[in-house]
Amino acid sequence: MRLPVLFILITVMLDAMGIGLIVPVMPDLIREIQGGTLAGAALWGGVLSTVFAVMQFLFSPLLGNLSDRFGRRPVLLISLAVMTLDYLVMAVAGSIWLLLAGRLVGGITAATHGTASAYMADISAARDKAANFGLIGAGFGIGFVLGPLIGGTLGEFGTRAPFYAAAALAALNTAFGYFILRETVTDQIRRPFLWSRANPLGAFRSVARLPAIGNLLWVYFIYSVAFHVYPAVWSFFTMERFGWSPQTVGLSLALFGIMMALVQGGLIRLVLRWLGEWRTVVYGHLFDTVAFGLIAIVTSSTLALAMIVSPLMMTSVFAAFTRPGAAVYFPGAPFIVSLLLMLLSLALFLRSRPPAA
Repeated sequence: MRLPVLFILITVMLDAMGIGLIVPVMPDLIREIQGGTLAGAALWGGVLSTVFAVMQFLFSPLLGNLSDRFGRRPVLLISLAVMTLDYLVMAVAGSIWLLLAGRLVGGITAATHGTASAYMADISAARDKAANFGLIGAGFGIGFVLGPLIGGTLGEFGTRAPFYAAAALAALNTAFGYFILRETVTDQIRRPFLWSRANPLGAFRSVARLPAIGNLLWVYFIYSVAFHVYPAVWSFFTMERFGWSPQTVGLSLALFGIMMALVQGGLIRLVLRWLGEWRTVVYGHLFDTVAFGLIAIVTSSTLALAMIVSPLMMTSVFAAFTRPGAAVYFPGAPFIVSLLLMLLSLALFLRSRPPAA
């Protein structure tokens, strides 16, 4: 792999990590700084998550325009350098307001996805563009998994440990990029900075004018609000309900990210082929509705983890055995899978039987 491509993948991974890195330690971190109850910490957690996402949304087109005018290299390297300092500030923050400022700046420095994609397009031959953009998607997915995994694992050593680790990764990637990254914006392709192109809402206005798109945008928006209950409250919910540690929270979110990657990277294509787009959306909403309802009342932590994996697994088995042209038509196949898993569980239980006295 060419070194600039590797740099871009690490950069995108760091951008994605910023979303989940703080989640496993957020309840303990906020209470350590602010005091108070878990409920109060949850309110501040919502604020910290929101400002990070808002800054990413607002500044992504702005940084992209700056890179068109001044070059990709300075935008990427300066963002990484500031990200390094920001993580260090968050590692020593002693007030909630400094932590809030850190998340504001962190959201801005993690808004380089568009710039990274533009750099990848600049250095890719026409025949390689699609494959290289796929690598960017993979890098973002890896970061989405590694963020909570690193945050949860290192959170066992203290609430500040994940930030020191992230600062080290960002600093190393800054140095790496400084030595291997060449500028790709030449005078022939350089564009002037225009505030109209830096407006993050401009694309929404253009798309909303297309026939039948407006309602779909609202559907996607409402679905996204509902779906993001996981990163928003998962750490607070599992600590309150099950007494989970940051490590367990991080592992559960990493598993969630892995399952999402498997579905989006391959399984969804098979489901769409079998069920069609409309029925896939309908069934997806129905299964999420049931899952949310069960998670809301679940009292077993083991069951809570199973709720992440089971819907994806069982609906995939059902689709495989009920699609048109299936080698064997058997709607009850998911229950057979459950039966086999139950037998496996029983076998493991019997193996753990204490020896006879």
